[in-house]
Amino acid sequence: MEPLTLAAAETLSALRLIDLALAEDLGSTGDRTTLALIPPDSVATAAFVARSPGVIAGLAVAKLVLAAVSRELRLDCAVADGAKVDAKTTIATVTGPQAAILVAERTALNFLQRLSGVATQARRFVDAVEGLKVRILDTRKTTPGWRLLEKYAVRAGGAVNHRIGLYDAILIKDNHIASVGGDVRLAVERARAYPGNAGLPVEIEVDSLAQLDLVLPTKPEIVLLDNMSLDAMREAVARRNAVSSGTLLEASGGVNLGTVRGIAETGVDRISVGSLTHSVTALDIALDFLP
Repeated sequence: MEPLTLAAAETLSALRLIDLALAEDLGSTGDRTTLALIPPDSVATAAFVARSPGVIAGLAVAKLVLAAVSRELRLDCAVADGAKVDAKTTIATVTGPQAAILVAERTALNFLQRLSGVATQARRFVDAVEGLKVRILDTRKTTPGWRLLEKYAVRAGGAVNHRIGLYDAILIKDNHIASVGGDVRLAVERARAYPGNAGLPVEIEVDSLAQLDLVLPTKPEIVLLDNMSLDAMREAVARRNAVSSGTLLEASGGVNLGTVRGIAETGVDRISVGSLTHSVTALDIALDFLP
């Protein structure tokens, strides 16, 4: 996998979140405990340690947190985002004013733990379909404000980003179809005819083989198979191959680690998984001061 770096938009998103996080942590007085206990000239080194196995993401964000607290803090990374680590692995060390490390500790850990949890979940799904020609994708079911960073973490886990928002792709869902009287072909035609959609691929959701038969002759770039049985998905693949071989099929709904491989084996091209971001457990990472 290519080394991961934050894109400009992801960096800007991180900086906004960091400002908010530090403001709500420090209030108007600062860290009262550290101010009372730690001499201003005290210097220390501390290690970020993974207490559980998982995939790391968010080191670049942690570095931004440290810089926001003090330009004297230096982060040395032992691994890169996307690395799979065992428990008790030191992933990075920070050196500098001890008071600044303590101020930054919780905020840096919150980003590291959350984003590493997303990356770890993504890797579980990717590993579950290893050897099959299918891509695991995320959804828009993200933490408000955290979307760009969580989608970065999905990539760190080896999965693929779906659309970022409502603005960068066409996805005609069931409520859109209902709004045009249930006519899937009309929905595709209107999406393609709208001038603002020029050049964007069209994806449309169907929940039955009958709907699929209606929409395939319009040759959409992607058809989303919503909550279909395995037998229905296999049949959908056969019908797609016969009518519109260039159309990608994406499975969604009822996808978990127990079902994802069976879904992949039907021959669909993509599987979108909301739980990559909406049902994630933070990876257990600690910050330990070194002697």
